[in-house]
Amino acid sequence: MSNQSISHPAPNGQEGLVVWFTGLSGSGKSSLAQALHQELLIENYLVNVLDGDAVRLGLCSDLGFSALDRSENIRRIAEVSKLFLKNGFITIVAFISPFERDRLMAKKIIGRENFIEIYCNASIAVCESRDVKGLYAKARRGEIKNFTGVSDPYEPPLEADLTIDSSKESVDEALKKILLFLKLRTPPREA
Repeated sequence: MSNQSISHPAPNGQEGLVVWFTGLSGSGKSSLAQALHQELLIENYLVNVLDGDAVRLGLCSDLGFSALDRSENIRRIAEVSKLFLKNGFITIVAFISPFERDRLMAKKIIGRENFIEIYCNASIAVCESRDVKGLYAKARRGEIKNFTGVSDPYEPPLEADLTIDSSKESVDEALKKILLFLKLRTPPREA
């Protein structure tokens, strides 16, 4: 990560980075985040994953899904990501993060030079077809309020660093594309 600047050098010798996946529920964010995590571990990077579902059970369990709560959720995740960044971790974030203003806030908190935004683009129909939990069906029946893509909007990124068409690209194809993009920015860490 030689071409990035961090105000505090990481004690582990690796410069931190935040890879932020955004997209609708079912767009492939979590699958890609986990695949990227495994690949970076194999390549000897210090890396962790913050996934929306998992974080909602702990750090953000007091928040709902109103626009205000969603904004606070993203703010907290950005602040946690910044802490990992300062300690030299590559942090992979997989959150719907539906609003452009909140993603811009996260970039500002983390620092634009340390923030890579990856948009997992998939249509509602594709996302619904992947929905093993039946959340889209529940949202369409009115059982889930403020569900992004059904009763709440999703604002696609205006300037994502990378867009994955997860309706056409397999996880392996998308992972290769992401790794190529990252390798242009980050040299491998020595063992």
